[in-house]
Amino acid sequence: MTVPIAAPSEPDSRQAWWRLAATLALMTIGSAGMYVVSVMLPAVQADFGVTRAEASLPYTLLMIGFGAGCVLMGRLADRFGIVPVIVLGALSLGVGFAACAWVGSITAYAVVQGLFIGLLGSSATFVPLVADTSLWFVRRRGIAVAVCASGNYLAGAVWPPVVQHFVETAGWRATCVGLGLFTVVSMLALAGFMRAKAPPATTAPAKAGGPVPSNRPFGLSLGQAQALLCVAGTACCVAMAMPQVHIVAYCGDLGYGAARGAEMLSLMLACGIVSRLVSGAICDRIGGVRTLLLGSFLQGVALLLFIPFDGLLSLYVVSALFGLFQGGIVPSYAIIVREHFPPAEAGARVGTVIMCTLFGMALGGWMSGKVFDLTGSYHAAFINGALWNALNLSVALFLLWRVRRPGGPTAPRPVGAGAA
Repeated sequence: MTVPIAAPSEPDSRQAWWRLAATLALMTIGSAGMYVVSVMLPAVQADFGVTRAEASLPYTLLMIGFGAGCVLMGRLADRFGIVPVIVLGALSLGVGFAACAWVGSITAYAVVQGLFIGLLGSSATFVPLVADTSLWFVRRRGIAVAVCASGNYLAGAVWPPVVQHFVETAGWRATCVGLGLFTVVSMLALAGFMRAKAPPATTAPAKAGGPVPSNRPFGLSLGQAQALLCVAGTACCVAMAMPQVHIVAYCGDLGYGAARGAEMLSLMLACGIVSRLVSGAICDRIGGVRTLLLGSFLQGVALLLFIPFDGLLSLYVVSALFGLFQGGIVPSYAIIVREHFPPAEAGARVGTVIMCTLFGMALGGWMSGKVFDLTGSYHAAFINGALWNALNLSVALFLLWRVRRPGGPTAPRPVGAGAA
């Protein structure tokens, strides 16, 4: 009797697209914790009787944990595969939300957010899923990674109103219990769609004339190329944080009110979803480095537009433009890693760059506030952001030059090739 052999997985296949749908759902559910903590902040503050600064500590620890978790989960996915990482993330989110419902102090609540929700939970559904998606697509890799990464923004659109409803009707602790149960059940069910192994690297060749994954990306050592991407990721997100973190306060200072600023932030993030999808389609045509270069240039233009145009309608328009310009920058790093670095290291290397982008967001939010404190104006903060954006642009230009220069690594040494 002959035992049938399953056909190998193929890139860009129907199976790959179904897997992408499961990936989008996983990221949307797994990213809930990143937005739930902000929605619950007023209720948590009132329950524990703490200051606003103390009530903000859980978000800070969550983001620190999320950044470190991106590297950790990327490495675990490289070693053990995507399914064990998803299971770990689901169980951690379930335990984390349940623990949040029972803690008796803001300190314990913050530690749970940082450890279970950030480090072990939400991070499991970001970098590992982005890296895994990049392995399943060749012709449509850019748009596929963009769809996957949109799950993070989609979570920001879906979860806040849902959570706010249950906080008002059932209380924040009961809401945490419900979230814990839902995330465990739904994510474990979706993990079943992720069991197939990614197509072998030999079945996913690069496009004709395109970059080849190499042990010498851009003609540099792996460490040098990784360091440049980390610098670029930090710089672009220092710039990106300026409007995202301070637009509400900026509108308050201009006399338009915080509610208007919140609407602009929501518009910015909604346009970010569109940006990620459009940038993904562009990336399929021009590659990751050129997409990064285009996004960086346009983001710099949008930042500078905030300075002369401070009317209410103008700010809505510029906020929308900023969202449309910046949303595709971070996913382009995953494409660059997949195009130029060894595929077996995709999870860890994407995770390291994403960690740097999160550090850039944290640094940019604080730095913009510090510049405002020193100058009494957000104009200087916008200029500071534009300068950091210029650093990102210069790195992107350098990487493009390394690829295109005469005698440059237009056909880099393939992974596993011996020394020349």
